Amino acid sequence: MSYHLEIYTSAYGLPECWDAVVGNHNIMLSAAYFHVLETSKPDNMSCYFVGFFKDHDLIGGALFQYLDFIRHRTFQRNEIWCSIRNFAARKFSRDLMILGNNMLTGQNGFYFDPSKINPEKMISLLDVAVQKMQKEVRKTSLVMYKDYQADFYSYFRDRQYRDYFKFSVQPTMMLNIRKTWKSFEDYTNDFSTKYRSRTKTARKKLSGMMKRELQAEDITQYRKMMHMLYQNVAENAPFNTFFLEEKHFESMKENLGRNFKMFGYFLGEEMIGFYTLILNNKDIDTYFLGYDKELQKEKQIYLNMLLDMVEFAIDHQFKRIIFGRTALEIKSTIGAEPVEIFGLIRHTYPVINPFMKNIFLSLSPKTEWIQRNPFKISSDHHS
Repeated sequence: MSYHLEIYTSAYGLPECWDAVVGNHNIMLSAAYFHVLETSKPDNMSCYFVGFFKDHDLIGGALFQYLDFIRHRTFQRNEIWCSIRNFAARKFSRDLMILGNNMLTGQNGFYFDPSKINPEKMISLLDVAVQKMQKEVRKTSLVMYKDYQADFYSYFRDRQYRDYFKFSVQPTMMLNIRKTWKSFEDYTNDFSTKYRSRTKTARKKLSGMMKRELQAEDITQYRKMMHMLYQNVAENAPFNTFFLEEKHFESMKENLGRNFKMFGYFLGEEMIGFYTLILNNKDIDTYFLGYDKELQKEKQIYLNMLLDMVEFAIDHQFKRIIFGRTALEIKSTIGAEPVEIFGLIRHTYPVINPFMKNIFLSLSPKTEWIQRNPFKISSDHHS
């Protein structure tokens, strides 16, 4: 029995059985989602898809992304420190190859049919793919394996991973939807008094605003406004490796259909905020959002969006929401909990690898935050 792999430069070239074997298990590895990446990926990104075969049977698939930092301002704020960091980022990392998806949090890099291959063999095939990509597509200054949960790390203990620096930046925030929550009210009834009244206050601030789901034609109509609202939020982040293309949400809707949801908030005719969700089997992945900065404080738009996401998950009987790794504290106030995830990174010049830890920590310092718990413990006095 022999294993081999194929590199695809376009989703149109994927084998016919791709979704049956790979894509149906994770929408972020589906042919439809790969079409989105092809048609509306960020300017500084290119994507390749790899199929793994055992004899003639497809047994798994992976996504590789190349990110180019030469033309991209990674650090946003106009501070002298940021220009130094931009310079350092460009010096040490002109480009980066990621096994995984830089636009999402979580293990969205590969899927193998577990009945056809064991984890050790799977990891060794991924290593072969990394080498092949570096040799045949493009050699980058950095190589990264992205976003694995702790139990997966044991598979990366082998000799060939000795050069990699294992890093963990921020945890991803997840909320498991309890079976007892049949409605939004059931969910808030599990809150302690303090958090229940906080939720009521936030809900009241939405009065006078209208929220509705956006269909494909709305997404086209509000494209410019949404891009502006998204930029408001994106440009506020201290560290950005890409910016979304203006037509990205239209492409998501066109390709993912009802598995991509977009909700807009309006004051009169004017859109003042939106959020997006990707429905991935029993999970919801929260995607990009945007809001008017001035109104955000006054109307608590962001907190209301988080609550609306939970309500949607409960109403449609999803099992969990993956909230990603930003705004950790406010996400913990609605019940999301941190899950540690890690990655592996190495520089292709071996002399730099011993310093990767220092370089990495200076480029992406950890954020200090306090984990909140809104749920009643045993009695109402504990929050």
